[in-house]
Amino acid sequence: MGDNDLAGKTAIVTAAASGMGRATALLLHGRGVKVVAEDRDPEVEQLARPGIVPLVADVSEEGSAARAVALARDEFGSLDVLVNNAGIILNKPVAEMSREDFESVLSVNTVGAFLHIRDALRVMSEQGSGAIVNVASYASFQVFPTIAAYAASKGALAQLTRASAVEAIEHGVRVNAVGSGDVVTDILNDTRPDGQQYLAEHGRGTPIGRAAQPEEIAEVIAFLASDRASHLVGSVVMADGGMSISLS
Repeated sequence: MGDNDLAGKTAIVTAAASGMGRATALLLHGRGVKVVAEDRDPEVEQLARPGIVPLVADVSEEGSAARAVALARDEFGSLDVLVNNAGIILNKPVAEMSREDFESVLSVNTVGAFLHIRDALRVMSEQGSGAIVNVASYASFQVFPTIAAYAASKGALAQLTRASAVEAIEHGVRVNAVGSGDVVTDILNDTRPDGQQYLAEHGRGTPIGRAAQPEEIAEVIAFLASDRASHLVGSVVMADGGMSISLS
């Protein structure tokens, strides 16, 4: 299997306006993949070019997934890859969190992924092939104070990955996840002014001694989406600089 086994395929990438989503959309496009780049941020339209079609949509809203799938098929004729990258975080102790706070995180990180998996599987199962890659987290398994909502959403996403994987594989569709650690993105921008700096600093506490750049996680996503990962089913591949195996 060559490095360019993704060429000619069609992908949906959520939260593609920045960070890991943008890096993934551009990496896949550079390897010959036609991409529907979905994001609720209108900045995603800056990605428009031959082979990339932007879609401004909120992954948590019913109907957004169906629009993305329909756009992929209408524009490019198929749907071969789905990357569920959309995610938000909230830093609050449980005792200070409202129900709306908690549900807002799950609606994007878990429900949004579910909706896209569901609608993608309907197409992929019919065609007998496809790959779905969910962006999970070290927080799928480990926690620290103030990330209860995020950890709950990512823990659920890991199990959603496994459960959907055992249903999908009989139809020729592989479902896996990448468990990312600290990545220098804009995910904290709504909660603190120094979001990227904080992530970079927090990443220094990992065994590798630094946070990841979005392009590093995009490489793992592309691998999981490719035929080179043909025997991976329901895996959560950790790309967290060793965070999840260290007690320090």
